Formats: sequence, C-alpha cells, structure tokens
Amino acid sequence: MELRWTAVEEAVRRAHAEGDEPLCAYLYDLPALAAHARELRRSLPGPFGLFYAAKANAERPLLQTLAGVVDGFEASSRGELEWLRSNFASTPLILSGPGKTDAELATACRLGVELLHVESLGELRRLALIASSLGRRVPVLLRLNFPLGPGHETSLVMGGRPTPFGIELDQLPGVMDFLGGQESIQVKGLHFHLLSHQLDADRHLGLLEEYLRRFTELRAHYRADWSHLNVGGGIGINYRAPESQFDLARFSEGLGRLAGRFEAAGVSARFELGRYVTAPCGYYAVEVLDLKRCFGETFVVCRGGTHHFRTPQAQGHSHPFRVVPIDEWRYPFARPSVEGARVNVVGQLCTPKDVLAREAPVERVRVGDVLLFPYAGAYAWNISHQHFLMHAPPRQLFLHSEEAAC
Repeated sequence: MELRWTAVEEAVRRAHAEGDEPLCAYLYDLPALAAHARELRRSLPGPFGLFYAAKANAERPLLQTLAGVVDGFEASSRGELEWLRSNFASTPLILSGPGKTDAELATACRLGVELLHVESLGELRRLALIASSLGRRVPVLLRLNFPLGPGHETSLVMGGRPTPFGIELDQLPGVMDFLGGQESIQVKGLHFHLLSHQLDADRHLGLLEEYLRRFTELRAHYRADWSHLNVGGGIGINYRAPESQFDLARFSEGLGRLAGRFEAAGVSARFELGRYVTAPCGYYAVEVLDLKRCFGETFVVCRGGTHHFRTPQAQGHSHPFRVVPIDEWRYPFARPSVEGARVNVVGQLCTPKDVLAREAPVERVRVGDVLLFPYAGAYAWNISHQHFLMHAPPRQLFLHSEEAAC
C-alpha cells in the first residue's frame, strides 16, 4: 500500500491548528484503506477468501470501510463478537482464540457464527454441551499445532513448538473419537495458523503448500468430508525497513498457480488477515514538547508515548517517522532546534522504556513540530496501556478524502 504522505501531513497541520493542546492523535486514511483492501481482495483467486481479524483494530470507521470488501470478520472474544454483530447485522463472523469462556461459546452459538475455531478437546466438550442445550448444531474448524520444516521461522511463531494454540497432532485421535457421537458439532475442516510476521512472499507460498499437504493427508486418514481450511493471517509489516514490504504482486501470482491444486482437492481456503490490512492506513502524530541532551545523546520528548503507541516496544524496533514542520511559535524566547543529528524519541511516561525511536537521523526537528509515525493502524492504540499516568487519550481522526478529516 502506497502511503499518501501529502494528504496525511495536510490533515495533521489542520488538526494542529484546530487544537488548544499539544497535538497527540491517531489519524486513519480511509480512502487508502479502501484501495488497499480492494487490491488485496482482488489478489486472492477463486478458492481463497478473506476475513478481517478485528483484534488488529476494531474502530467503527475502519470496519465500515472494510465491510463491503472483505468476506467477513473474525472475532477473538465475546466483546468483539457483540461489537461486530451490533454494527454489522448480516456480515459473516467467525470466532477464534484460546481460552474461550462458556459465555463466549454460548454467544457464538446464539449469534450464529459461520464457523467457530476449536482449540482443545476440553473446549470442544464444553461447546458440545452448550450447543446441545441451545438446540444448535455448530459448524467448527479444528485448530491444529504441528511441526513445520526448516525455512518457516519468523519473529512470531504461533505453532510447531509449545504454545497455548491449537491441538497437537497426537491428541487428534481422541478428538475424533469424541466427535463420533456428537450431533451438536459439525466439523467443516481445519485451521492452521502457525506463524505471523511473514515478509517473504515465496516462503509464505511454501507454507500454504505445506498446509494443503497436511490438510489432505489428515482428511484422507480420518476419511472426513472436510472442505474448509483457514490459513490464518501471517503476512507482516516491515517496520524496520518500510521501503521493503511484503511483495503482494508476487504472492498473488503464486496463489494463481496454487489455486488449481486447492480446487482439485476440493478445498476452499480462507485468509484471516489483520495487521497487513489496516497497519498501513494508520498514523500516530505527536507534538514535540522538549529537546534535551543527556550523557551525549539527544532526546526528543513528545506529547504521548508508549501508553498510546505500544507497537515499537511490543515489536522491539525503532519506529520510522517523519517530521512535519509547524511554523507557529508562541513563546518569547528562541525556539529550541536540533539539526543533522541522531535522536531518541520518547514520550511523557515515568519510565526509561517509554521510547518510540532510537538513534534516528533527523535533518531538523524543533519544539512544536509534529512527528508522524506511519504503520500505526493495527495493534497500536488498542494494545497500549492506555490508563498509565491518566494522560488524556489521543484524538481519533479519520481522513475521508484529501480535503477533510473529522
């Protein structure tokens, strides 16, 4: 997705001019999101569907932008299920995630989710009782955890090793034995989501080939009539080198070659993407409050911090940013400025871990300028420790066109 820097920077300047306090805001470029989602959906050939993982960012305007493009939404909690259904009465929903409570399972049954992804035999037993008591027959996918061969490592591995996710293969016979006598459960297929943060298109295509092989082998072994395979998400965002993002065109070309094999096997596959969908549409904008030197390093202290934008700490990287010059200066003394330097960008929290960027080069930054962090549209505000120090939350701004944000 190409970032529309000009439109976004203009929106930042408008927001700065309209505010009485130093600027701290999230800005979401909805036209860019819509274009990106349409391109992504078009890139997935016949047997491949696309659900949006709402846990990445469930702001209503983003969901409304995506609702007419994706095939449905994925929820991972009762709260997400109820939020999605209350705003989108007819959009297909699925429920995933470990540690589901009885209330969450019952809510999924009552709301009529399209599929429920089961994580363990214990969860399956509880679901069978709940579905039976409600007089429902629930369609499910069994989430499996199995080892992957070399070449499938990323910075965030969800399976192939001890994790809380999925059913290990040696436990599957017991699951299948239990299912033999259950009328309230209909197994439609399997769910494989073993890694995330994949940046290599060819490796991700190889992973899908491995998924298809595993699926067809297990289906044949158990003489099952499964036809659905959920391949999770997994496509990442390159925060460290933003100019080198996942090659969607190459991936789409490879999917075209794989599509015939999925169709010949009678398998429909579904992607469940979150970060890759919305991260590029979001920006975190913070005004510079102070410039400081300490033990030979320069610190740019900003309005906000990791309690608003946890992504850099969660991912362990120095987040890229741009300086948006703001010419207004309201004080009678000389404006502090740094030029041609490397700086550490920090927030307002009482901890040395409140760092958004380290040793980042800048041509010039002044107190009163705004720093604009891209790729902040997923797992950002919604995963942050928002109430620490009780600072006011960032503004939430939505760019609907190049001319206006509201």
